[in-house]
Amino acid sequence: MKVLHVTQGYSPAIGGTEWLIQRISEQLVHTFGDEVTVFTTNCYNVEGFFHPRLPRLPSGWSEVNGVRVRRFPVRSWISRSLRLPQALAYHLNLPMNERLRAISGGPVISGLTKAIGQFHADVIAASSFPLLHMFAALQAARDTNRPCVLHGGLHPEDHWGFQRPMIYRAIRDAACYIANTQFEAQYVIDRGASPERVAVIGVGVDPQPFESVSPAAAKQRLGLEGKPVVGFIGQLGGHKGVDTLVRAMPLVWNAVPEAALLIAGARTIFADHLEEIINRWPESDRRKLVLRYNFENDEKPWLFAAVDVFAYPSGFESFGTAFLEAWACGKPVIGCRRGAVPWVVHAGRNGLLVDYQDERMLADAIITLLENPRWAEALGDAGRREMLARYTWPEIARRFREVYLRALGNGR
Repeated sequence: MKVLHVTQGYSPAIGGTEWLIQRISEQLVHTFGDEVTVFTTNCYNVEGFFHPRLPRLPSGWSEVNGVRVRRFPVRSWISRSLRLPQALAYHLNLPMNERLRAISGGPVISGLTKAIGQFHADVIAASSFPLLHMFAALQAARDTNRPCVLHGGLHPEDHWGFQRPMIYRAIRDAACYIANTQFEAQYVIDRGASPERVAVIGVGVDPQPFESVSPAAAKQRLGLEGKPVVGFIGQLGGHKGVDTLVRAMPLVWNAVPEAALLIAGARTIFADHLEEIINRWPESDRRKLVLRYNFENDEKPWLFAAVDVFAYPSGFESFGTAFLEAWACGKPVIGCRRGAVPWVVHAGRNGLLVDYQDERMLADAIITLLENPRWAEALGDAGRREMLARYTWPEIARRFREVYLRALGNGR
């Protein structure tokens, strides 16, 4: 089977969808012998879609672990020029405001629809909404009478991003739709998607690298020997809740003064805001913080192994791959009661849930887990068992491939 994946970024770009599509692509090539090509952007992250001055990857063709990759240049200046007009149109609910939002969010890529249409593939699969390449993939599939599978990764709590009728029209028109959780599946079915064409799969993790690192060695490597560690490891975006964690930590230190905080992720513009908050801490608290920007992927198991409590208080998640990575190390997790997260983190069974942007509730949850290590360990162990049963990469890739074959059969 020849598969064309269309996505916003690909290794070395960092992000949940980027990692998902890379692992699915490589599994399809090496396990099933499929021919997989990826069409993507030359940006390191979505900020590059509307910030013309951010660094870029080289455009053109390359090969990554057996997967052919073509990176298209993004016309960021177009999206940048529409940031203020779209905000006004959205606020006033003017006609066509959803299209202005789509263009301002990007990625604007000249000739992408045509390139997809001309490329020979049996199945076209695109991730993730609300980005423009999703619509280019669907249009090209229509034009060439081929099946298109859409993997949305919806964050319904983000009204600006996902309250757009054009998204749900596209889902209804796709051959199949892949949802990350049953929450997302029901959400699109309620908006007109055919239940028989919606599959719930989720995301994956490779547990082996996480199993080989001892917490003591990881803490020593980071200079955190003997300390209880609260960690956030993931994308440093405004909606991820890491600023809530930063505001919660002084409350945690009132109860557990020896605790340390680890924050790790690719440096973004939002990181400047975090540093402004941190710089207002007294020097004694700043010494309890370890910041790791732009770490290599092979460092990730060490980072998670060093953590005693993984706090990921994000407001918009279609799943939350970081929860699986924490569970791979047997760590207890804290998420928010928003969107799809309660369908992944089950309060009191494999983690805890708090209200979004509530630093007091988050601090109380952290303190509870730090002061009750046996219960914390039990929660982490339960999460690990669920991860091993449902969310390893071979299983996730197999289920993606089943959907592609179903779409191909429907197309024929």
